[in-house]
Amino acid sequence: MTSEQARVPVDATTTHAWGSLTELSANLVPDLRGWFAADPDRAGRYTHQAADLHVDLSKNLVTDEVLATLLALADEVGLTERRDAMFAGEHINVTEDRAVLHTALRRPSDQPLTVDGQDVTGDVADELAKVYAFAEKVRSGEWTGVTGERVRTVVNIGIGGSDLGPVMAYEALEPFVQDGLEVRFVSNIDPTDVAQKTADLDPTTTLFIVASKTFGTLETLTNARLARDWLWRSLVAAGAIEDSDEGRSDAVAKHFVAVSTALDKVEAFGIDPANAFGFWDWVGGRYSVDSAIGTSLAVAIGPDAFADLLAGFHAMDEHFRTTPLDQNVPVLMGLLNVWYTNFRNAHTHAVLPYAQQLHRFPAYLQQLTMESNGKSVRWDGSPVTTDTGEVFWGEPGTNGQHAFYQLIHQGTRLIPADFIAVANPAYPLTDAVGDGKDVAAGADVHGLFLANFFAQTKALAFGKTPDEVRAEGVAEELVSARTFPGNRPTTSILAPALTPSVLGQLVALYEHITFVQGVVWGIDSFDQWGVELGKKLALEIAPAVVGDEAALAAQDPSTAALITRYRELRA
Repeated sequence: MTSEQARVPVDATTTHAWGSLTELSANLVPDLRGWFAADPDRAGRYTHQAADLHVDLSKNLVTDEVLATLLALADEVGLTERRDAMFAGEHINVTEDRAVLHTALRRPSDQPLTVDGQDVTGDVADELAKVYAFAEKVRSGEWTGVTGERVRTVVNIGIGGSDLGPVMAYEALEPFVQDGLEVRFVSNIDPTDVAQKTADLDPTTTLFIVASKTFGTLETLTNARLARDWLWRSLVAAGAIEDSDEGRSDAVAKHFVAVSTALDKVEAFGIDPANAFGFWDWVGGRYSVDSAIGTSLAVAIGPDAFADLLAGFHAMDEHFRTTPLDQNVPVLMGLLNVWYTNFRNAHTHAVLPYAQQLHRFPAYLQQLTMESNGKSVRWDGSPVTTDTGEVFWGEPGTNGQHAFYQLIHQGTRLIPADFIAVANPAYPLTDAVGDGKDVAAGADVHGLFLANFFAQTKALAFGKTPDEVRAEGVAEELVSARTFPGNRPTTSILAPALTPSVLGQLVALYEHITFVQGVVWGIDSFDQWGVELGKKLALEIAPAVVGDEAALAAQDPSTAALITRYRELRA
């Protein structure tokens, strides 16, 4: 990538491909029924393998010409050059003048990488070894609390990327969690969160991990202090420590560790800096679950499974880095999202995992995608020239079918949807029928579950015509209500099982999809200035909330009235 390309993004709307896509979209009448009938090999040609993921793009509203033009767009905006710049450690996060190297977190230790004069691979390996050693101490029982009891519950205190990634991965990999260990997650500054998460815990067997790179995040540090107060009160009440400075200090040292690089603040809190695990400014919070931010996960599933997770991330990284663009799944999916957002007037994107363990995956993707690409200026500071970002949302499996699928099937909004499933479930249960002795065909519950997965994408693609409805004997006045228009785009992702490696592949897939979209739109997908203003104002407003009249008078009329009413209700 030239210095000029790094400084000034290509305006995608000025490219030849953008004009062609505009014309193609204007003339495109989606007809998935007709396209499949005319092209029996459509499914085969539009299906790709990325590591362990089988990805079927054939039910998307594109033709060969549209796909070829999207790939031409990728070429004109310099996608491969910017991708290579990211992997090489160039400072593509321009507003913060930083490299973007979350891919280095899962890079094998025998593949050296030096960035800004620093041995990145060696640094990552050293910190990972430290996390693994700590995880083994907790898992083996070597790490004990003040009474000599082993840890049975780990409470991760963080917010944003320090919470969403670890909790999503912990839920997804629950079958791999060591027996006798549980991890809970506290993120919301609402005191209800920390109160409920600690209510039934034994303080002598509880370990807190405070995850904050700067050790200054308001929500995280507030919750950490609340947790520390709970620990002190509970241990004193149980007679486990003396109600003294020495007793309290010993309790924090044995029941708290940190994920942070601000060692002075960690020590001031009472945590031994030797028990602080760090990461680097080239790791964005929403890209950090595979860094020390995943310490709670490493404790839960163990170093071997965590290494498998990293291997899955790396496998998708390599697919993205080396696979030709016309077979490159993150590239194709990212370009399809651009197609729907900028040419087909789609505003939202559904992610629908047919795997209960992935029930937090849509929430995780909300931060990954919307914090990354929710921008209105390009990386050189100029205004964007087209719509950016999508609203990501979703729920698992058949739950969604009984909630919002009505809108996707028959509503007026175009909602592209990604369906994700695994062939082999963690809990392969059967549903006995009749007298309980004979299990009927189809009683494999996972098979029934995935029948819904296959049926929904088929129904969305092909719908049901009025004549097909009439053929079922439906009264004419009900035909229109029972007709399904079809031509609702879906991507199907099928994996062998939800292993740590497969989870890593899924997360990395969406990381790179997000990157592809950001390059097309010319935005910096790795800063997040939009979250700063509200947090700054909260600190300014806080005195007014607790009674400072001068601070209250400084507020706008609406905010002042709301604060006044809150104070009346609280009193």
